[in-house]
Amino acid sequence: MLCGRMTHSPAPKSLGIASWNVNGLRAAANKGFLQWLAATPAEIVGVQEVRAPLEALPDELRAPEGWHTSFVAAQRKGYSGVGLYARLPPAELQSSLQQRAFDAEARVLMARWGRLRVVNGYFPNGNGKERDNSRVPFKLRFYKHLFQLLQPAFERGEPIVVLGDFNTAHAEIDLARPKQNAKTSGFLSNERAELGRWLEAGWVDTFRHLHPGPGHYSWWSQRMGARERNVGWRIDYVLASPGAARFLLDARIEHEVMGSDHCPVSVTLDRRVLDPG
Repeated sequence: MLCGRMTHSPAPKSLGIASWNVNGLRAAANKGFLQWLAATPAEIVGVQEVRAPLEALPDELRAPEGWHTSFVAAQRKGYSGVGLYARLPPAELQSSLQQRAFDAEARVLMARWGRLRVVNGYFPNGNGKERDNSRVPFKLRFYKHLFQLLQPAFERGEPIVVLGDFNTAHAEIDLARPKQNAKTSGFLSNERAELGRWLEAGWVDTFRHLHPGPGHYSWWSQRMGARERNVGWRIDYVLASPGAARFLLDARIEHEVMGSDHCPVSVTLDRRVLDPG
């Protein structure tokens, strides 16, 4: 029998966080979601548009080995919903925005690990049932309400990351065909201005901070080979408060990952973002 000194792997120096609008979690599972989850270096993963209550998710999606999970489902069947997968259990977890209309659509999960607050959000689309932009006022109220809810922690300098499907392309560089979409929800001037208000207030668009060039998109129409031709929109973001942005190491759009009409977006932070201030 051989005996030897036990060795330990060094503690990781970085923290990976990823976001993915899966366009139906059960559908994404049939297209490789769990394989992607097992392979991702991210330790915190937010998913949007889950479209299923917890009891409808199979065990391998609801509680995969090695992950702590949380889900919130919309009152309307097959609609909206967000979830969090994390290698470590969060110290805090909250799903209410303290407004019934928003909570009914299950659009937010807010969690804390150490000092770091992570907000996983599925921001509303401005299109109504007739694709008539009738939901734009609701969408803008959601943006403003979440902004105000986070403002006290933001002003205290706390590290905060807001990730998810923002359903808005901020600038012309963020979609392939800006002129043709000037009157389309997702690129309306008032929607862009509301997202711009976050950035002007000091929130950092992590991907654009590191990658200023064109041609980077996170959503593509499923019609006419848009993804193959890279005719897309960048509507999935990871925004960081100044308290989190100073720990930013990398930001990626994982355009090679299939399984949804969106692809994952991710950031890597210095792990000291978790430490007490």
